[in-house]
Amino acid sequence: MAEKTEDETGTGTTAATAVGPDEQTAVAPDAQTEERPEEVAAQEHPEPSSGTGQGAAAVVSVALGVVSLTGGWPGTVAGARETLVGQLRTAADASVATQIQEVYGDAWNATALWAGLFALVALITGVVVLVRPAFGAPGRAARAPWIPSVAWAGVALGVIGLLLAVLKYTGVLLGLPAAS
Repeated sequence: MAEKTEDETGTGTTAATAVGPDEQTAVAPDAQTEERPEEVAAQEHPEPSSGTGQGAAAVVSVALGVVSLTGGWPGTVAGARETLVGQLRTAADASVATQIQEVYGDAWNATALWAGLFALVALITGVVVLVRPAFGAPGRAARAPWIPSVAWAGVALGVIGLLLAVLKYTGVLLGLPAAS
């Protein structure tokens, strides 16, 4: 059986020492719980989880890219407003081409502008998320691997949305019908 003895340390505390058949000794109980001051400071002031803001920005980039492709409330309201303004400005004796442009063309361009704005913001937000680690503090923890993937999706949706908005505004994509 093991025999227990108490040894006195240089600090005036006692530590139990177990002596067994293979002569192993146990660690003093005070030594197991002793923490260095820098470890205590690190535990008291935890750093925020890295990548939370970047992850949120990446998701926002994707959401803005989707809004640029689907329209969204501001584009719909702007288009309806331009339709109303066009109806009010167009005289009853105006040519058909003028009526089409004032009532439908300006509304079409307004929705294209709003879609382009959302696409541009999605593109910029995604690019900022992608280049952010280059300007971060050295030695900072790595971000989650899904963040760049989602940011790239936001950039791709932003580029597609911007391209479609430009094509829509210029009339290359679904331009107004010609009045004869």
